[in-house]
Amino acid sequence: MKFKIAVYCFLFFNLGLFLGRMFFNRPSEKMIESRLQKNYQFINPLLECDTANFSRDQNLDRLRNEVANYIKDQQTQNKISFASVYFRDLNNGPWFGINEKENFSPASLVKVPLMIAYLKLSESNPNLLSTKLKYQSVSDSISQNIIPEETLTPDQEYTIEELIKRMIVYSDNRSYDLLNQNITFDQLIRVYNDLGVDISKGLSNPNGDILTVKSYASFFRILFNSSYLSHDDSEKALKLLSQSTFTQGLVAGVPQSTKVSHKFGERNFTDTGIKQFHDCGIIYHPQKPYLLCVMTRGKDFNQLIPVIKQISSTIYQTVSR
Repeated sequence: MKFKIAVYCFLFFNLGLFLGRMFFNRPSEKMIESRLQKNYQFINPLLECDTANFSRDQNLDRLRNEVANYIKDQQTQNKISFASVYFRDLNNGPWFGINEKENFSPASLVKVPLMIAYLKLSESNPNLLSTKLKYQSVSDSISQNIIPEETLTPDQEYTIEELIKRMIVYSDNRSYDLLNQNITFDQLIRVYNDLGVDISKGLSNPNGDILTVKSYASFFRILFNSSYLSHDDSEKALKLLSQSTFTQGLVAGVPQSTKVSHKFGERNFTDTGIKQFHDCGIIYHPQKPYLLCVMTRGKDFNQLIPVIKQISSTIYQTVSR
């Protein structure tokens, strides 16, 4: 009898292993194979990390304290007046934040959700990106400290796809304005609502401090996981973000060979003299891709940008160790 029980246990155990491999391992292998066949470089749709499922990792406290002390030192030297940082390990979700609930003016960072909105609309309207829009000569809405390498020529037509590229790669405000004028408020705000990003403060004060570093980071996490746009469109968006011509912030803090998909933003409040400079994106560390967003406030762009560079460098070196 004991022998029969042992035989039955052995058979059921191996049957369980077989069924487990059939229903769990094989789909994963197919997903991995599909991803490799597509040759995706910027997304990882196999990782579905939800912010709600993770809290701050105590193992990151040493790194957090190092960055927080550096920020305090820069404040003491009057190089910055305030800074917020959000870091997230994209492999398994641990994160830390420094002043992550502080609101800032997103400035040019809003170009990322506008791109996402157009790509989302193009999934149901394949001809949308090839639609041409004519740029009329108008005064620029907001002056830029970092002048785009390329901008639009008056009375010339551009496809929406080309406008998106110029808006992201060169951070061109003219491209942004033209795209913004040709999308409805409901279509744009739906992206924020769908992704759970509270933009309500922007309804009454669009140029004010309306968004936190942690909230904004959601756009990059969702692109990386390809959980809102299709895999191809998420890949397209992050590839464009990796071609940004601005390289003095996050990019300057990592090795030249490291890919970084990011967007910077700058805001100059002429009435108070306060300036804000931000840089947010994904650093494709060879072993541990991570998300890093830094938002700063001070009186001199030339002092704010090096702070972002140093924070980026500190985090990359720690992750590498």
